[in-house]
Amino acid sequence: MNEAEFNQIVDELMFSIEESIDNSGTEIDYENSAGMLTLTCDVNGTQIILSRQPSMGEIWLAARSGGFHFKLDGQWKNTVSGELLSTMLADACLAQSTEIVTFDF
Repeated sequence: MNEAEFNQIVDELMFSIEESIDNSGTEIDYENSAGMLTLTCDVNGTQIILSRQPSMGEIWLAARSGGFHFKLDGQWKNTVSGELLSTMLADACLAQSTEIVTFDF
């Protein structure tokens, strides 16, 4: 996959995450800027950050629980544990905002 294809796939992923947050009715705000999607939990101001790393073909997730790398292998999977990005992102949202968001990408 070339960089343009990677960026297109990640753009679609970020849009899907934004839609999931909008549809959930949670008190989580988001800002998409310069290849990063920043989620801010209104209850305590903590942030969850997703950033694209085109040179590595990865998405990085930074949350209070730590920093994680994901590669696309059918689905976005943690490069260490194999856990899905959708699951880890939902867990981070729950841990930091105490609200449930379901991601279906």
